[in-house]
Amino acid sequence: MAPRSTSTSSTELTDSQTPADLPEVGRTGRPHGVRGDLYVSLITDRVERVAPGSRLRVGSVWHTVESSRPAGQRWLVHFAGIDDRSVAERLVNQRLFAEPLADRGDGLYVDQLIGGEVVGVDGRSFGRCVAVVDNPAHDILELEGGGLVPIVFVTDIAGDRITIDPPEGLLD
Repeated sequence: MAPRSTSTSSTELTDSQTPADLPEVGRTGRPHGVRGDLYVSLITDRVERVAPGSRLRVGSVWHTVESSRPAGQRWLVHFAGIDDRSVAERLVNQRLFAEPLADRGDGLYVDQLIGGEVVGVDGRSFGRCVAVVDNPAHDILELEGGGLVPIVFVTDIAGDRITIDPPEGLLD
């Protein structure tokens, strides 16, 4: 990753940092007030993404969160250097990306799964995971051949290899 600058409130995206390399964490909404605050909807439960001092990529520019507070189901965020409503309006309806967290905690993350080679505990290859389908009971891995595997059958993730232990007949 490119070195961070602490002297500026925003920096241009470097060639080595593309949206494909960064997790999407939310979306900007409409401005609030005249001082440049924006509503932000998070698509992650990691609220530290909008904590003061955190950096988010909006469009092609990195912005530092100066302040934030909950606002119903969204957050009201003020980015350093965005000090009036007209500037904030240019950031409306943009996807937000962040640098990957060093400590992601327990759980499986979509960016760990998509593109991974899915293999059974017996070593049998089932192809690549092309999507993760949101399902009320359990998320489901969609395989390149059209197969569907509920996430509860994932036993291990190591690099780009996803090991599953599916019941007999699930992928026949």
